[in-house]
Amino acid sequence: MSKNLVIVESPAKARTIERYLGDDYRVLASYGHVRDLPENPGKGKFGVDVEHDFAPEYVISDDRRKQVNEITRAARSADMVYLATDLDREGEAIAWHVAEAANVPANKTQRVTFSEITEGAIREAFAHPRQIDTNLVDAQQTRRIVDRLVGYTLSPLLSRKIRSGLSAGRVQSVAVRLVVEREREISAFTAREYWTLEALLATKAGATFAAEVVRIDGATLDVGDGETADRHAAALRDLEPRVTKIATRKQSRSPAPPFTTSTLQQEASRKLGFSPKRTMSVAQRLYEGADTPDGHVGLITYMRTDSTAIAGVAMGEARDVIRARFGDRYTMPKGRVYKTKSKGAQEAHESIRPTSFQRDPDSLAGTLPADELRLYRLIWQRAIASQMAAKELETTTIELAAEPYELRASATKTLFDGFSAVYTEGRDDGTDEDDAERQLPAIAEGDTTTVREVTPTQHFTEPPPRFTEATLIKALEEHGIGRPSTYAATISTILDRGYVRVEDRRLHPELIGDVVTDFLVEHFGEYVDVAFTARMEEELDEVAEGQRAWVPLLRAFFGPLRDQVDDVRKNVKRKDVTTEPSDEVCSEGHPMVIRLGRNGRFLACSLFPEHKESRPLPGEEQPPQEGEGEVCPQCGEGTLVGKRGRFGPFVGCSRYPDCTFIRKEGPPPPEPLPFVVVCPKNKDGNLVTRRARRTGNVFWGCSNYPKCDYTTNFEPVGAIHDTDDGPVARHGDEGICLVCGAAIPLVEGTNVVGARLEGGPPNPEALARPARGGGARRGRSTGGAAARGPKSRTTGRSGAAGAGRGGTARRSTRPTGSAPDA
Repeated sequence: MSKNLVIVESPAKARTIERYLGDDYRVLASYGHVRDLPENPGKGKFGVDVEHDFAPEYVISDDRRKQVNEITRAARSADMVYLATDLDREGEAIAWHVAEAANVPANKTQRVTFSEITEGAIREAFAHPRQIDTNLVDAQQTRRIVDRLVGYTLSPLLSRKIRSGLSAGRVQSVAVRLVVEREREISAFTAREYWTLEALLATKAGATFAAEVVRIDGATLDVGDGETADRHAAALRDLEPRVTKIATRKQSRSPAPPFTTSTLQQEASRKLGFSPKRTMSVAQRLYEGADTPDGHVGLITYMRTDSTAIAGVAMGEARDVIRARFGDRYTMPKGRVYKTKSKGAQEAHESIRPTSFQRDPDSLAGTLPADELRLYRLIWQRAIASQMAAKELETTTIELAAEPYELRASATKTLFDGFSAVYTEGRDDGTDEDDAERQLPAIAEGDTTTVREVTPTQHFTEPPPRFTEATLIKALEEHGIGRPSTYAATISTILDRGYVRVEDRRLHPELIGDVVTDFLVEHFGEYVDVAFTARMEEELDEVAEGQRAWVPLLRAFFGPLRDQVDDVRKNVKRKDVTTEPSDEVCSEGHPMVIRLGRNGRFLACSLFPEHKESRPLPGEEQPPQEGEGEVCPQCGEGTLVGKRGRFGPFVGCSRYPDCTFIRKEGPPPPEPLPFVVVCPKNKDGNLVTRRARRTGNVFWGCSNYPKCDYTTNFEPVGAIHDTDDGPVARHGDEGICLVCGAAIPLVEGTNVVGARLEGGPPNPEALARPARGGGARRGRSTGGAAARGPKSRTTGRSGAAGAGRGGTARRSTRPTGSAPDA
């Protein structure tokens, strides 16, 4: 029997570490958090005793009781229990929760941490165990409580004052505010016309080059209309600009630092088109490891980090690889050290890098699935480039004059490519790091040129660009909002909640996002302020460092918030938020108001509910529907009119509610599956494609209904999971086993019908019925995800969230989806 028990979060990690440690160690997985605040603590409660020093009321979740019981039994017979959960604050909190839930005595508990899953790193970590850091636990617990208090006070208020099902969060609401305010900047922006002038000049030898007009009469070029631009172009064509100065400047450009969590998500978005959620899912699998020629080994260091540091041993290995592949000139004499610039950086561990630089991407091409290989290549290239010699450039600038015009031509050439032989950082505007290199002809100061052509070009100033997922993460990081473990969850939350949508990879606020933001800014401006949220992160850092007590922090935070919520609940009426006057009148001559409904704004009679007339806003009318104007076939008195309900437009009787006739014409039946998929619940039928009568959404259910009531919104792909023969379905960018919830890589465009596919460890959470609004039921506390509020209900169908925007199935047990109430 094993003498020692080791607890990790992921079963994939458990198998790898058990091989490294040997027979004296038994490794069990907690599958992430084992305890949390109660999801439904009751009306007016938080799961936190706010009257007695904010004592949290933790409960063991039903889907973790099996793991807790197994850990409890194993811990009783073990000589020592090593808590080897992840090395960030949340991992520290999980370690503490496991020890508490399993009643492990403190004298037989030790904490070990490591930033990479390699045999050397694991053995080194177990050679230097420590005790649980209660300061880190307190900081994470404080974050969880703050997010619960914000979510469970503001979310019910939003539901009461605007509409049901809305949520607010400490970080989420600030992120939505950034998107809303950027959209308003764009709407308010007035474009200004301006023109540039480019001249094609020729030397006496006949060589040509382009030069820009930069000044006229000594003043910076400022031409605002085409007529003026044409006049200057005509004048310049008759002149002979003379070279007044030639300058040559050499410069060196250093490589970008290795990845942090934020920069990895940004660069994967730019270069790979990955969402932050997908990036973290793939990175988790790389961290947990893969089968390589060296055995099963973790391929990258820990992927939740704000540090740009690289260990000295890794720097030495990188230099050896660079020297062998590129030569001495590309090799730095010593490692390049970077200083982290992000606000509040903890730098508790390393940047994201390969666990071995010798393990280049090409050597793993036949081992890793496509997504893992693409992301690993990006990480390897960025890390190796960060330790290579600088890129050397030479820029030549020619100044010319032909009164009253001054012109400039410049060109940059690469003298030594340095790190750019491997990698250059992407840009959010889509341009390359360096402009295309141009050649300038041989010319000397005092030489004259002739003007071959002058091209005026019209331009307009542009508003600030809409955020992408990557640039929003960058903005959050620059403002000090959130931490590495929260970025992806925050983005997923605001999308899943319907506050923001993605169009052409840009974030656009939805109407409800505007309304909620305005309400929160007006009544709770301090709590959704960028500076306040960043300051709260700094205070949490102080708790983690042992410089601040957590109970006084919570007391100072919650008292004013509770008072403000009580005041708004008493003094603000729903109609003050959701209605506004209009110039329209109804058919009976009553004034109409603009109301906010589930499907947007519309006109309604001000005497509602006595008079229930409503219609779209002017200019937003729907085209006539079939049957409008006909006599109602049910009552024979009313006429059929077009209406819009919560499930979309329909045709009904004008005498409603006296006559309840509705013409029921839905979309055509969905296409059947072209292959057989056995029902994963009882295996007593096959999955068939169906369409919901009320919503029109497509789902898949058992052919043996009503005897078997299994349904899913994840579309089957015809493959089966190799370990349990479970049907594989599409879940966002990946696959998911409909029996165990394991994440299964799918290569786009590949036919997998009839195939047996390998996947990750079982993950029942991925199949859990999602909460109304799209958030995950359980998972890591994210410090900014949304609250459902204590009265939330769950949907009645397995996988319902996947029917909409979908998401990436995670092999990790610490999901990047939203927590219950952040």
